[in-house]
Amino acid sequence: MAKYVYDFTEGNRNLKDLLGGKGANLAEMTNLGLPVPPGFTITTEACRHYLAEGAVPDGLDQEVAEHLAALEAQMGRKLGQADDPLLVSVRSGAKFSMPGMMETVLNIGLNDESVHGLAKQAGGNERFAWDSYRRLIQMFGKTVLDIDGDLFEHALDALKGRRQDTDLDAGELQQLVKTYKGIVREQTGQDFPTDPREQMRLAVMAVFDSWNAPRAILYRRQERIPADLGTAVNIMAMVFGNYGDDSGTGVAFTRDPGSGRQGIYGDYLQNAQGEDVVAGIRNTIPLEELERIDKHSYDELLRIMETLENHYRDLCDIEFTIERGKLWMLQTRVGKRTAAAAFCIATQLVDQGLITMDEAVTRVTGDQLAQLMFPRFDDGADKKKIAKGMNASPGAAVGKAVFSSARAIELAEQGEDVILVRRETNPDDLAGMIAARGILTSRGGKTSHAAVVARGMGKTCVCGAEELEVNTAEKRFVAPGDVEVREGDVISIDGTTGEVFLGEVPVVDSAVVEYFEGAEPADELVKAVDRIMRHADAARRLGVRANADNPEDAARSRRFGAQGIGLCRTEHMFLGERRQLVEDLVLASTDEERQTALDALEPLQKSDFIGIFQAMDGAPVTIRLIDPPLHEFLPDIVDLSVKIATSQDVTEKDRRLLAAVKRLHEQNPMLGLRGVRLGLVIPGLFAMQVRAIAQAAAEVPGAHPEIMIPLVASVQELEAVREEAVKILAEAGVEALIGTMIEVPRAALTAGQIAEAAEFFSFGTNDLTQMAWGFSRDDVEASFFSRYLDLGIFGVSPFETLDREGVGRLVEIAVKEGRAARPDLHLGICGEHGGDPDSVHFCHEVGLDYVSCSPFRIPVARLEAGRAALSESESDTR
Repeated sequence: MAKYVYDFTEGNRNLKDLLGGKGANLAEMTNLGLPVPPGFTITTEACRHYLAEGAVPDGLDQEVAEHLAALEAQMGRKLGQADDPLLVSVRSGAKFSMPGMMETVLNIGLNDESVHGLAKQAGGNERFAWDSYRRLIQMFGKTVLDIDGDLFEHALDALKGRRQDTDLDAGELQQLVKTYKGIVREQTGQDFPTDPREQMRLAVMAVFDSWNAPRAILYRRQERIPADLGTAVNIMAMVFGNYGDDSGTGVAFTRDPGSGRQGIYGDYLQNAQGEDVVAGIRNTIPLEELERIDKHSYDELLRIMETLENHYRDLCDIEFTIERGKLWMLQTRVGKRTAAAAFCIATQLVDQGLITMDEAVTRVTGDQLAQLMFPRFDDGADKKKIAKGMNASPGAAVGKAVFSSARAIELAEQGEDVILVRRETNPDDLAGMIAARGILTSRGGKTSHAAVVARGMGKTCVCGAEELEVNTAEKRFVAPGDVEVREGDVISIDGTTGEVFLGEVPVVDSAVVEYFEGAEPADELVKAVDRIMRHADAARRLGVRANADNPEDAARSRRFGAQGIGLCRTEHMFLGERRQLVEDLVLASTDEERQTALDALEPLQKSDFIGIFQAMDGAPVTIRLIDPPLHEFLPDIVDLSVKIATSQDVTEKDRRLLAAVKRLHEQNPMLGLRGVRLGLVIPGLFAMQVRAIAQAAAEVPGAHPEIMIPLVASVQELEAVREEAVKILAEAGVEALIGTMIEVPRAALTAGQIAEAAEFFSFGTNDLTQMAWGFSRDDVEASFFSRYLDLGIFGVSPFETLDREGVGRLVEIAVKEGRAARPDLHLGICGEHGGDPDSVHFCHEVGLDYVSCSPFRIPVARLEAGRAALSESESDTR
């Protein structure tokens, strides 16, 4: 029979799939001999069975009872025992960290009898016992019984007034327990459950159910965490940080998760339980203050932090409790960090000899590098600073202040930039945090919910700005000097310094962008980026090219490390004033008129290509012949019809143009007269472009053109265009590869035939995705994609990350059959997926030669190509 429960002594950190991250790491710390309260873990397999079948698997209840009995024997007391109770916590713990997204219940086992036994254990400390009891009812009510948590908060606020929680005496807390019980009765129609085992059973079910809570689903989607993993449940003997001033709770990092600097980082709260720290409801003190309060525990904590960092060879995030001078470790994990910290920590660990440079490259991501390329505030700009908080997650964010997640979502959907302002955030604010440009809170520290989640998302965040009086009900805050900011007012927040400014502060390029533009690495971060990029470039097999249509973008792409241009879209060269020439070409009724229009376009095209060839300085340039739907170059049929019907000033040209527009009008232009079809239907169009390319290449020493025929679905189409192109190139004495863009499913499925006429393939995955799925990106992303994401049909938009199962299968077929027909076939990708990290890994795996993307995504693609090669070599050595 399957085993569903593991004692902490039975597991290890390699069992995250089974025990979840928290359970696996609790087991690892137990094995290291660290002070971990005893307990056991219910596996993710049990959760998956429960979610699929609606009931726990057979044998689970018996296994839990056996492990609970062992825990009771070890502790010398029974769960909820009236005179000497064992209390336990029930905590979630998925494979991947999902801070605050799932449920935790503390103090399981308390009831009207055992609360007195707990007071006796605490040496007659009635206040502590009743405080623990009210916490249980509050957490259990919200988490397990699905009662609005604000009802409990309002009752607590009404009782304490302007005082802190810690100022309430035992009698007041006892009264609060009665009030909370009344809330439970009123909201559920039943009394708060007093049977300790029933409390534990219901709490376990609630943790299982929380895997599919809306906020957990949203977080998984944001972080691309698979939906079928499930969560483990950890049941642990309670240790108490709310005994009094000799007790407390805290969160520590072995390095600064914001910058990566080594030192002592974290938050501590005396006389508190863990949720008080992460919820940000009381402002913490810096961890260094613990040395003054309890030097023995502080020194032991530092020793444990060093042990854990050396053991995990990474930044560790630690939760701990001190119970009457005794230090207990409640959790550790490899900590979330900002993008800047990720790069700095990776290279620091190399210098310390803990990891290799290969490992350093695999520990950072292209998404993190992209975050480092975001703009920063201009140091020289005039700024009106109104407050300062903790620099929880770096970056520069400007937007309208909003005071609720719902409003943040509403304005963001209208295209507005917003800053979400709260006293403190909670997991229910996740959607608003995702929608906002940045997050500002007046409470909480660097380990509060807002800070941890923002860092994980790469979102700018300033926490604990205590100078601000935030009133969410009135949708405003007041800063020192009676500065009032109301909803809709623009503010700027600097997550690197923690500063808050009134109004819009100008932004400038980040230091990392300046480095890619050619500046020498100056600070620690840029030096770390430089080291990692150099190593990634040395390791990667995939080439990286740019999508660039003009000399300026071409030059920038070279500075950013592009090894050529993988997509030069010539249709972008026909816009503006040149559009009239295209109209003339369409309206041409004779060969002479058509040739006149082509003759006017050819020198302009030649000039374009000369500038691009010069900018690329001998690197290959893949030029796609004109591809767009023809209607993009013609007036709108409705506008033109109205003009002719209503205007007194209608010319013969207008009438001819309307006739041409009607003749060429298409119900679905994306599937109509475009690409190779346009070149075959309008004689001389492709020839003019090829001649301009050849003449430009002849004038630029070292020019390396590659001519790409778009939208080919049949080898006969390609052969017809190729035959003419080869003659033109030969006449000019220019060599150029001739290939095609694989963007029609039929092309992928007949790639063996097409490869006989093509010297290279470039996969146009934007159109290939549209045609494989049967929808137009422009039409459907706003209409039903969000619903498809909610339903789990998409894990992520197929236009963001390549659909491996469908579109990826077409690519694999084309690669295999194309190379079988032509072994030296050169293969690349030029859709937007070429700059997406996951898609770059796919391109490496299927054997493409290069990826091509927009200039600003080139560094991301370079890094991910290196990571893909190193990840492959690592798996080969296992």
